[in-house]
Amino acid sequence: MSWTDERVELLKKLWSDGLSASQIAAELGGITRNAVIGKVHRLGLSGRAKSPSTTAPRPRKARTSGHMIRVQRPQVRGNTALAYDYEAEPEPELLEIPVEQRKSLLQLSERTCHWPVGDPSSTDFFFCGGESAEDQPYCSFHCRVAYQPANAHRRAKPAFRS
Repeated sequence: MSWTDERVELLKKLWSDGLSASQIAAELGGITRNAVIGKVHRLGLSGRAKSPSTTAPRPRKARTSGHMIRVQRPQVRGNTALAYDYEAEPEPELLEIPVEQRKSLLQLSERTCHWPVGDPSSTDFFFCGGESAEDQPYCSFHCRVAYQPANAHRRAKPAFRS
């Protein structure tokens, strides 16, 4: 289908009358809605006047109840699992672990404690390196820290049943 002068004039008339692109395509016949939109765009036809309901801003609803309060939360970005503030809480293990016992990642073995001490991005970071408890990745002290018994609430909780 080609755009003849008659069809273009009809398009302009129907467009100014406020018909939709789909309605114009049906009226012209043998043309799609997208073809009508493309031709209107190429001809530079102005947009039609909008109905009064869409031009006037909608009034906001008045709040009837003030029971909902927005609580400000602290802004944290990135991986929050690694966002531990090492400066806020000094680690007692740092003072108790002798320098000769401390290990780097490459020095660890199955028989050494794998407990990390300090900030991993720091040059002072190391692993405990003490003798690990039997079949455990940590020494006896760090096993007590890592493997806490369940509190009374968790012990009393019934098992999940489906």
